[in-house]
Amino acid sequence: MAEGAAAEGSANHRSFGQDGLRYHRVLLKLSGEALAGPSGFGIDPDAVAFVAGKVNELAALDVQVAVVLGAGNIWRGAHAHSIDRSTADQMGMLATVMNCLALQNALEHLGQTVRVQTAIEMAAVAEAYIRRRAIHQMEKGYIVVLGAGTGNPYFTTDTAAALRAMELECDVLIKATKVDGIYSADPAKDPTAVRYDHLSYRQALDADLRVMDLTAFTLCQENDMPIIVVDLWSAAGITDAVRGAAVGTRVDAVDNPLLGAVPALAVP
Repeated sequence: MAEGAAAEGSANHRSFGQDGLRYHRVLLKLSGEALAGPSGFGIDPDAVAFVAGKVNELAALDVQVAVVLGAGNIWRGAHAHSIDRSTADQMGMLATVMNCLALQNALEHLGQTVRVQTAIEMAAVAEAYIRRRAIHQMEKGYIVVLGAGTGNPYFTTDTAAALRAMELECDVLIKATKVDGIYSADPAKDPTAVRYDHLSYRQALDADLRVMDLTAFTLCQENDMPIIVVDLWSAAGITDAVRGAAVGTRVDAVDNPLLGAVPALAVP
């Protein structure tokens, strides 16, 4: 695609029409554990089908979707103390590609056109990540699934998600997790825990709230990329988020004046 055409297409997704959507191009960050099912390990076909259904719901709204997957269901390099960090991280990158292929297969069964792009070249199974190609594919209505993190050790898939959200000019980074937002304490342990519907980057940092790892979070802050944390398993959390509904927790540059009422925040 010509440079001018790419620039024009990138601008088009930011114009809000009458479709009821606040966000038109989304980077969806999913943990590897979402694909594991009840066992907490490996790739469970039912869990993959469920996640694919959630991504399919976004695509059905004509939202342009890119997905970054973790690999905690297969490999956690940080726990591999007998393997040097660079090698362990490379193994994790390969594990993310396994998850990407599983999600691609499930989405194709739902009738979606999917492209897996990887930060490490492996032409036999996926395309190499090229920013302009990924944007062009999303503009054509393809779902782009991004594997192998950033392609570099010492960076998490959270950082990869933040980086790709910026590169692909996404309107928002949605992190779908097992909880429905950010709380003042662990809601599973403290029934008085307060869920925040909104926080600023500064407030989250001041409270030592690790929405994402620090590198990823700082990258979003410096480039004013809003983050929405939602419950992956809720009925319509992700689709409601792209419509601008008050679901989950949104993190952006604007302070929440109510934060001072709670002494500290904790990660669930």
